[in-house]
Amino acid sequence: MLRIDLVLFLICISSTLGAVLKYVPRLQWPPDFCNKLDCPKYEVLEKNKDYEVRLYEASGWMSSNTAGIDYTKASYTNFMRLFRYINGTNEKSEKIAMTAPVLIMVQPGPGPACENNFTMSFFMSPKVTNPPAPTEKGVFPQKMPQMKVYVRSFSGYVIGIDKWLEQAKKLEQAISAKEAGKFHTEFFFTAGYNSPYELFNRHNEIWFIAK
Repeated sequence: MLRIDLVLFLICISSTLGAVLKYVPRLQWPPDFCNKLDCPKYEVLEKNKDYEVRLYEASGWMSSNTAGIDYTKASYTNFMRLFRYINGTNEKSEKIAMTAPVLIMVQPGPGPACENNFTMSFFMSPKVTNPPAPTEKGVFPQKMPQMKVYVRSFSGYVIGIDKWLEQAKKLEQAISAKEAGKFHTEFFFTAGYNSPYELFNRHNEIWFIAK
């Protein structure tokens, strides 16, 4: 039989460990801001008040590209193409569940009157083991390799490009203060996690990709 003092010791350790674990953040997937939708998986490498550094796993996406000056018009065109794809405009007439985020790669044009390039992408969940080929012109599958990403998160309802550019500038300045030259500045990504009909508790992100 166990000695009474050993039993008391074990009870004390168990109680203390339980109290400690209560305050340890639990690993949760997907994150709350994915709103119970499938999201690309990542590991947080670093976090500070201005941004966090994530290591994303290799992933598959369905994308659409539009060149133009207006972010909002290009986004609408790209979104409707991709929305039609997941609603059955594909070679299998297969409906595919919505995922998060809606990712937009922004490549600014060389000058105030030059066309920018916008590529919108929907994440293809691993649950869709063989995504059907698109049948609409302008929609194409895309693979993203494992990548290190600098992410700045912010809230609010974002309309147009100005707010995104403001946050992108803040992220660029924050990274440059520590790791100048270690990330791509010729393009960046916007990431939206909410339906247009959700007015509150919105989650937005700016991404810069490490070299």
